Amino acid sequence: MKPLGKVLCATGSVAVLLAFCWRDAFNPESLSGARVLVTGASAGIGEQMAYHYARFGAEIVLTARREAVLQQVMEKCLTLGAKRAFYVPADMASPSEPDKVVQFAVQKLGGLDYLVLNHIGVSPFQMWGGDVEHTRWLMQVNFFSYVALATAALPTLEKNKGSLVVVSSLTGRVPTPFTTSYSASKFALDGFFSSLRHELAMQRSNVSVTLCILGLIDTHTALEKTR
Repeated sequence: MKPLGKVLCATGSVAVLLAFCWRDAFNPESLSGARVLVTGASAGIGEQMAYHYARFGAEIVLTARREAVLQQVMEKCLTLGAKRAFYVPADMASPSEPDKVVQFAVQKLGGLDYLVLNHIGVSPFQMWGGDVEHTRWLMQVNFFSYVALATAALPTLEKNKGSLVVVSSLTGRVPTPFTTSYSASKFALDGFFSSLRHELAMQRSNVSVTLCILGLIDTHTALEKTR
């Protein structure tokens, strides 16, 4: 066999071995009764994640700004199979809201197994125009509230060997035009939670950190922004 053929054969063998060893071991039953807090749950990605958790039989607390829509999502979660579902309206632009939301979830569910951070502040899709105040507001919603929610939830997640799931964006890894403030907030998420993951591992913590880097998803908001 020619050298190139040997290399390709060896590469193929390794790929097959890795595929065999890395088979998805996810067990849907593991989410039955899991206690989950989902932020930004009134629409888009957060709403759909809530429905997925509901189908697995989780116990769910939903939060977003719009109470009427949250109630509708909660009711659908119950019809899809959620063991229990609650909602708490909250505006993450307010520094006091993250603690309130986590306390509500822990009180209603008795603790947390999953904290899913997904909410975002609306930002114009345009060239940088010098609006520093908007950037401050966006950092509060897209970054500081994530840090506050995670910090408030870490004790109960640690106790329950829980998971922290942070929904971020490709714009938090690749500088992108027309998204200066939004991109900055997502880069901040990457820096903080990637570093936190290392620190938790150094402390042999029971909490896992998953940073989800998403490309463009055809939600209503995304389609409107990129029209």
